[in-house]
Amino acid sequence: MGVTLLCDVVYIVCHESSTIIRFNAITHERLTDINVKDLRQPYNIVACESTSQLYVADFAECIWRVSSDGTDIKRQWTKSSSDKFMPFSLSLVSSRLLVTSHKTKELMQLKAVDELRRIHLPNCMFPYHAVESPTGTFLTSHFNTQLNKYQISEVNTEGELLRQFSRSAVLGWIPHIAADSHGNIFVADRDNRRVLLLDANLALRRVIIDEDQLKNEDPEWLCYNEQSGQLLVGLRHSVAVFDVRC
Repeated sequence: MGVTLLCDVVYIVCHESSTIIRFNAITHERLTDINVKDLRQPYNIVACESTSQLYVADFAECIWRVSSDGTDIKRQWTKSSSDKFMPFSLSLVSSRLLVTSHKTKELMQLKAVDELRRIHLPNCMFPYHAVESPTGTFLTSHFNTQLNKYQISEVNTEGELLRQFSRSAVLGWIPHIAADSHGNIFVADRDNRRVLLLDANLALRRVIIDEDQLKNEDPEWLCYNEQSGQLLVGLRHSVAVFDVRC
């Protein structure tokens, strides 16, 4: 259900498993797993290089903070009984977490335990994943219930729509996106079994990974390491690594 990279270690969470699987990114050797005892429905995992911490979205309940070696495990954020926000997927920029809730059609920005803001999206936008752009706006993959198609949209901190990429003949379901410091956007076009590259204006640059390179598997999750130029693509039963320097 999610993949991330931290200090040459790949971390993977799986459906309805409390275990975080670890591999050496260079040798591919299996490392000791991390068990998060009360983790129930992991949906996404991200890593913060500056703090060596992992964050895991536990669907509908909380966000876990886990040290890279698993010795320190805490709930970073837990929803109150009256809060309808249900954490779904995560991204991270400069220690700021961005969390999507498709149930409430919101994005939530967190820094440490402090909630910075909630961004209310247009009612027709059913968000899957979101990332913060270098200019402080938010890019989200979502389903448009009015147009009945999948889109990628950029919104400001007030949730106002700025621009979109939405060619129905091009996009299938988009479970995950990733971005670099220049605003380039990687798109997991799951149904078409490929990864697209968009520019900062949401214009299509090219198909960066095609179905042959993916061996006809569905790309589900992305993790881009800008320093190494590696793009990790989470597939149904494996993780593929590509060199995609922009």
